Amino acid sequence: MKKLVIAILATAVLAGCKTSPTGRTQIALYSDQQMSQMGQQSFVDMKKNQKINNDPRVNAYVKCIADDVIAVLPQQYATQAWEVVVFEDDSANAFALPGGYIGVHTGLLKVAKNQHQLATVIGHEVGHVIAEHSNERVSQSALLQTGMQVGGAALDMGNVQYRGEIMQALGLGAQYGVILPFSRSHESEADVIGLDLMAKAGFNPQESVTLWQNMSQAGSGNTPEFMSTHPSPSNRIKELQNKMPGALNEQKVAGKKPQCNL
Repeated sequence: MKKLVIAILATAVLAGCKTSPTGRTQIALYSDQQMSQMGQQSFVDMKKNQKINNDPRVNAYVKCIADDVIAVLPQQYATQAWEVVVFEDDSANAFALPGGYIGVHTGLLKVAKNQHQLATVIGHEVGHVIAEHSNERVSQSALLQTGMQVGGAALDMGNVQYRGEIMQALGLGAQYGVILPFSRSHESEADVIGLDLMAKAGFNPQESVTLWQNMSQAGSGNTPEFMSTHPSPSNRIKELQNKMPGALNEQKVAGKKPQCNL
């Protein structure tokens, strides 16, 4: 049984190995078409179940920033049609989905206080898409589920004592040992990609630090990092500052002056 588990997981991993934009090895088992279909369906559901903001000024502002970021994406993403929707939600949040979908919550506009800070978040979220993080997460979940199911069968066959306790421990181990750290690596990678995107689009990269300081003050940094899907604000800011010289140079080379105002 152990050999079967190894064979199944090894075959899946070898078939889906890719390299992220920052050079990290990743597993992506699903096709672009499959991920786009998942993204489309999720976005349709969100628009059905969440209130949409129809203020022309707010929508024009958010779309202006999103369009500037989209324009500097790799060609396969820059040339596709992107749908940008502002949702009435007090949470300081945004997201991007495979297939070309961006959602921004109105609550984010209270924390991201200018075009540069909002570009930080939109660049970060689009960074998740071009780095195929959704594909990784879905693939990882499928592999973990397969491993847990086969592992459970092996325990049943061996009549192992305390089976329930062992399986519970495996679940916790997967959560804190694999899923959350992996998610933090995604967040850190999206920060780096987003910083590069906003700089190429002409937005001020230094405002990214101010944005995450605002986020921290708004109370987003209360969860201990080892139990969080996001890096702590202090670590996030430190990494952004390390990348700042290159980002400032990118902004200078781009020579663009975004004019998105609310």
